[in-house]
Amino acid sequence: MKVALGSDHRGFEAKQRIAAVLRGWGHEVIDVGTRGLDSCDYPDFAFQAAKLVGEKEVERGILICGTGIGMSIAANKGGGFRAAPCHDSITAEMSRRHNDANVLCLSADLLGEELIERMVKIWIESAFEGTRHQRRVDKIQKFEQEHLC
Repeated sequence: MKVALGSDHRGFEAKQRIAAVLRGWGHEVIDVGTRGLDSCDYPDFAFQAAKLVGEKEVERGILICGTGIGMSIAANKGGGFRAAPCHDSITAEMSRRHNDANVLCLSADLLGEELIERMVKIWIESAFEGTRHQRRVDKIQKFEQEHLC
């Protein structure tokens, strides 16, 4: 799987760990930044990753900031992507199974390394269930097409 990976300065170290883990599992990582610990603005990286997902240049995206909330807000400002801020294994799994989330937003400040790795694994491996959930995702996509384009 090809995954866009981005963070702000607070998520930089977690991003580096996630990139190594993903590559170790055989996935291709497109790192959209940041490149260090200097203060920066999370929307810059959220927009880049979300654009790659929306244009289908990658299958999924993972974004990390202090809480995961800012990245989620920024990444959801457009069409073709569904960014979910997740805080445990269950929300990571359900964001895929029921919402077909294609961007995972994580907190670097509130989640430990082991939990982040477990969440990423579950999120990468979980499939969208479709069925009644597809109807709901279709409604979101229809709204995007009618109001965001």
